[in-house]
Amino acid sequence: MTAIPSFTGDANPYGGGDPYADYRTADLPFTQYANLADRRLGAGVIAANDEFFAQRENLLVPEPAEFDPEHFGHKGKIMDGWETRRRRGASADHPWPTAEDHDWALVRLGAPGVIRGIVVDTAHFRGNYPQAVSVEGTRVPGSPSPEELLGDDVKWTTLVPRTAVGGHAANGFAVAVEQCFTHLRVNQHPDGGIARLRVHGEVVPDPAWLEALGTFDVVALENGGRAEDASNLFYSPASNTIQPGRSRKMDDGWETRRRRDRGHDWIRYRLAAQAQIRALEIDTAYLKGNSAGWASVSVKDGEDGDWQEILPRTRLQPDTNHRFVLPAPAVGTHARVDIFPDGGISRLRLFGSLTQEGTSMLAARHQELGG
Repeated sequence: MTAIPSFTGDANPYGGGDPYADYRTADLPFTQYANLADRRLGAGVIAANDEFFAQRENLLVPEPAEFDPEHFGHKGKIMDGWETRRRRGASADHPWPTAEDHDWALVRLGAPGVIRGIVVDTAHFRGNYPQAVSVEGTRVPGSPSPEELLGDDVKWTTLVPRTAVGGHAANGFAVAVEQCFTHLRVNQHPDGGIARLRVHGEVVPDPAWLEALGTFDVVALENGGRAEDASNLFYSPASNTIQPGRSRKMDDGWETRRRRDRGHDWIRYRLAAQAQIRALEIDTAYLKGNSAGWASVSVKDGEDGDWQEILPRTRLQPDTNHRFVLPAPAVGTHARVDIFPDGGISRLRLFGSLTQEGTSMLAARHQELGG
């Protein structure tokens, strides 16, 4: 795995102009995975011990943090992130916080999953970021309250040990814990501000839930599907196509750059498990002058299987949801959508049910990861 650069210390004071001009970042090897802390999946920041200057919910806003140097409120500078007040010691003789003092926020992941990497983004927090951060994870079924999560009977696993971070930087941490988690506890030592939190990983669905549903979208992110690769990610990520719900704006789908050759674009997906597909949807919502002209869909069974076309190259209309019932069910573990020649789609839905083999494999993995 590529070494992840470590950023520490203050960024320079804001000097005017583009507030991101001196932002410190790097290519992080785990960002290929979906963000399990995405609000579209149902993630939320359910509690924090302090949010005096800026509210905790800002942590999960999907867009980059904004900065307005002249935006002040009754409590001081308004920051686009989660920011706590300055901690103080116990007395005039000991005015400094102790080594154990820290602030925390509880994050409910949008879907249970294995975490591959975490980004603690301190964008625009130049002199008011935490000295260090740490992140812990736990798995608690159902919908626990903050009080239940903070109970003595809940076991927390360290995902990111207490580590120094830098201001105005994307602080990335690879995670190598092969367990399934539902909640995180994000700690900042001793206080300060964090702009955004991203939690990249793989969804691990509950087999019992999928079995109860019977027929469901076997490529959906929330059900354990994943966009493995794509020909072009110029404008937006391929994983947008398997997000919950319909697209609400153009950049909520997948759009490629304009081709100037005779090729075409594609996305390859891994399904929740081996499944029998009976119907599909290709949606081009909000893609009006830039939707794909035609599309085809193929599936294969196993990594070494051959691709079998289940939807031949079909004309697409802009800003339209297209539905197709297959003449015969198709069995596979992977799927691919090919668009011609370029453009985009907003959503792909593959409706079906798990095979007996798929159910068994998914149940075994769920159990192995602590289910």
